Amino acid sequence: MSIAAETNILSNHEIAVIPPKRLAGKRIGMVVFSPYPADPRPRRAIEALRSEGATVELICEAEGDAPKSEFLENLEVIRIPIRHIRGGAISYAYQYSTFILMSAAILAWRTLRRRYDLVYVHNMPDILVVSGLIPKLFGAKVVLDQHDPMPELMRTIFHKDDDDLSVRVLQHLERWSISRANLVITVNEACRRIFSTRSCGIEKIGVVMNSPDESIFPFRAASSHQLRAKGEPFVVMYHGSLVERNGLELAVDALERIRETVPEAELRVYGKSTPYLEQVMDKVQKLGLEKRVQFLGPRKLEQLAGDIQDCHVGVVPNQRNTFTDINTPTRIFEYLALGIPVIAPRTPGIQDYFNEDSLYFFEAGDADDLANQMLLVYQNPVRAVQTADRGQQIYEAHSWKSERRTLVDLVSNLINGDPDKR
Repeated sequence: MSIAAETNILSNHEIAVIPPKRLAGKRIGMVVFSPYPADPRPRRAIEALRSEGATVELICEAEGDAPKSEFLENLEVIRIPIRHIRGGAISYAYQYSTFILMSAAILAWRTLRRRYDLVYVHNMPDILVVSGLIPKLFGAKVVLDQHDPMPELMRTIFHKDDDDLSVRVLQHLERWSISRANLVITVNEACRRIFSTRSCGIEKIGVVMNSPDESIFPFRAASSHQLRAKGEPFVVMYHGSLVERNGLELAVDALERIRETVPEAELRVYGKSTPYLEQVMDKVQKLGLEKRVQFLGPRKLEQLAGDIQDCHVGVVPNQRNTFTDINTPTRIFEYLALGIPVIAPRTPGIQDYFNEDSLYFFEAGDADDLANQMLLVYQNPVRAVQTADRGQQIYEAHSWKSERRTLVDLVSNLINGDPDKR
């Protein structure tokens, strides 16, 4: 029997029609200068594409004792032995250029043996799109997934002005890289606006948000959490990259301001140790907060989900800068998925999605305002549950189930020329 979709025959001659996998038989090369499976956005993209029948060949950064090559179901992982180490501009240039040349050579060689249907490139850097040029000559489509706008990141990390040569070079490379891609995917509406005003038309850009994987962060209603018992610690949680722009020091300052009013308050910090963390922990000692601030190290996502459920509020204490202004931190969704209220800065990248009723907002960079929001959560736990509940409604509209569908639609329409509705 020949039909367009697979069928399962049920009782009473009922037939359940299962739609065909939209990327069945498609061969996708993917490039990302970060480890797999540690980087969640590429990992989610790979799982989404594989679930639709695609075979993915991933070129990524080596990490630890991970094998140089690995074969999984519909996935081959090729790890290039170059470590992404934070440093100055020259260090970054060397790492990027070496990784670009090696990934481009691998994809070019493999294209000569069998053509790709798609090359999916994750920035940073934007110029990594070079790795897809030879496959594109042989008919492959190219997707450039812009996790971060590099000019804004350069300005933030190295404290550069708009007219600095390095920033202008990155803007030029961004335009050049985007022009080589058939489709640009980015993480939120703020980034979409930036890329569309300086690098391409808005119709070329799709948005797939960094929503957490529901299999790791299963939805838990805010109202299902028991209210904190009297005498128990009031746990404020921070997790993520421990770098200056993410503002851990601000959270410490805010905790110091409420230490007398909320003697049971404590701040739990999760992430990889960095020189910035060491500076912050030195300050913790000077303030006498050693028993109030706990650094608990890095966690796998699966572990973080459990840690989040043990806290009373998640904090995103970003400093005010060019990059954090446009960022919509995934951490907000991770807290909300598990029913935890969130304190976040009042910035465009967050306010594009959330209003004053769904998050506790503070003015970015203002430790006093952040402390006031901590107090509001502590003093009115019922209101905190209600706020988290409203935040969860926004999260559900942008859950990974929804964002995954958008990703598959964008890729399928590009490869297949399929005009089906997105």
